[in-house]
Amino acid sequence: MEKNQDLTLIKRLKALADTGLVYAENGYEKERYKELREISLKLMASISKQPLADLEEFFMPEKDYPTVKVDVRGFVLNKNDEILMAKESTDGKWTIPGGWADIGDTPSEAVLKEIKEETGIRAKVERLLAVYDKRCHPHPPQPFYVYKLIFFCKIISGELKHGFDMQGADFFPLNNLPPLSEDRILKSQLKHLFELTKTKTAEVYFD
Repeated sequence: MEKNQDLTLIKRLKALADTGLVYAENGYEKERYKELREISLKLMASISKQPLADLEEFFMPEKDYPTVKVDVRGFVLNKNDEILMAKESTDGKWTIPGGWADIGDTPSEAVLKEIKEETGIRAKVERLLAVYDKRCHPHPPQPFYVYKLIFFCKIISGELKHGFDMQGADFFPLNNLPPLSEDRILKSQLKHLFELTKTKTAEVYFD
């Protein structure tokens, strides 16, 4: 079985354990689900190469039904059809601006905030381009189950100025991309998104 398939099954196992902990009716059930959760985190650490302690700290026990994480990102083109990108501090590679959606923000508010904070550019949302399930794309293995919402955004104003948690911000042509932070975006996705911006229909791609 491929590593990504293994990781998907482990994520499912953890989700079942978390759900069981939320709805367990007695101490025996809670102990069994707690043990299943610990096993799933150990397996996840082994496959994803993430330290077990980090996973235990990040994945605090659920108090409600566990759900997927939502990543919002903006696909922004300048007048030369170059793609707006930000350089991540974590791996020193590039991605389109975005991040986890914060509670209290609408998806469009969240993506515009990320674009401004990471690149200095004020933008407006034109339309939703795609909803990617990371499991369906060749991203590196990771412990989280993520849906990616990619919005096509137009520049309003501003000058390139990377945020405090970024190392740079710039525009790149599709045929001359910098090293990509593939945990966040893939070259195949950038090509796909670019094509979607050139279609006359407003249909949204989804996995």
